[in-house]
Amino acid sequence: MQSRTTTRVSLTALLGTPVTDAQGQLRGKLKDVAVGTGAEAGRVVGLVLKTRAGLSIVPSQEVMETPAGTLELRSSGALVPLKDEGNYLYLQQDLVDRQIIDVHGRKVVRVNDVDLEWMGHGAAHLLRVAEVEVGLRGALRRVFKGLLPRTTLETFSRRFAAHGIPWQFVDVIEVDPARRVKLRIDSEQLSRMHPSELAEILEDLAPAEREAVFTSLDEEVAAEALEEADPKLQKALLEKLDEERIADIVEEMDPGAAADLLAELPTERSDAILEEMEPEERQEVEELLEFDEDSAAGAMTTEFVSVPAEATVAQAVQALKNFDGDAESVTEIYLLGERKLLRGTVSLARLVMAQPETHLSVLAEPRILSCPFDMHQNELAEMFDKYNLRSLPVVDAQGRMVGAVQADHVISFLREKL
Repeated sequence: MQSRTTTRVSLTALLGTPVTDAQGQLRGKLKDVAVGTGAEAGRVVGLVLKTRAGLSIVPSQEVMETPAGTLELRSSGALVPLKDEGNYLYLQQDLVDRQIIDVHGRKVVRVNDVDLEWMGHGAAHLLRVAEVEVGLRGALRRVFKGLLPRTTLETFSRRFAAHGIPWQFVDVIEVDPARRVKLRIDSEQLSRMHPSELAEILEDLAPAEREAVFTSLDEEVAAEALEEADPKLQKALLEKLDEERIADIVEEMDPGAAADLLAELPTERSDAILEEMEPEERQEVEELLEFDEDSAAGAMTTEFVSVPAEATVAQAVQALKNFDGDAESVTEIYLLGERKLLRGTVSLARLVMAQPETHLSVLAEPRILSCPFDMHQNELAEMFDKYNLRSLPVVDAQGRMVGAVQADHVISFLREKL
């Protein structure tokens, strides 16, 4: 069995290479490389040549590299006119200079070049895509091409560290004839990515790529990313979605964040989205929309963990298990009396250190801190700073708890003021 040998070459270096037939007659120059999609994703299926008659394509297995660095056709009849073939991804046309998502680096990068490999195995001499180059090496190849000999340029560029992304991580978003490109992102990778990182990536993408990536997310992940996005980006992300899809996403959001989002949209569209929401979620959001956005009520969430004032630690743990909201946002459990009157708060730190039968009233903070629903966010921020709070319950005029303000919302408010 003959060993397999590989020779790596960049797309930049390969483009423009003369293509001859077996008799040494020039048949054209390499214009592009066609790569398969779908079941053939990543496989080089053909080479596009610029000939006197126009653009033609030749199957990759009909081309071989010569010792002189040119390309040679195995068969003189291999060339056929290039048609508008939507099943191909053209590396130069569709990939180079495109933005893609580097999932591992959690950022948006631009493709500067593509590295390919000649695979020598017996009689076969096939070309395959190895990786996309997103670093300085690829950019230098393109800048200096034509100014330096090919071998000199390759030697010079390799002085710089390679920043490549293996081809198996690159996929095609086939949302329109433009064939957008992104890194393959599965649900497991998305679940490991922080929503703020995903929001930053979406902001950095071009509009078409952004739309394609966002619409591919499930409702829960899309909701988390949307909560972290600024209002301008939120509008851009929702612009092409119908009201039913937006409602599915909004239902997964924190009610306070959902109310803030809908408040930024035109009234007609906001009402249409509310109509598509489930009754319970719609009621929560509609109630929050009634409040001044600069007030404590406008900043609060209605998703919090509460138990009766006489509850035990075991009952509080069960309430935590049954909580449907964002568990990571929970820092305290609230003790409520009759008519939801606030009777105390217990931090999770005290909860986990106590015995199951212990009454929460014993663990409650000695001082009950809360704020009225109409307190301005400036005063709210002062309270968080003064008492070093992680969250603060919000009460109505009768002292009934109606929500809680989280520290991250206050931080966002203060950052917006800078």
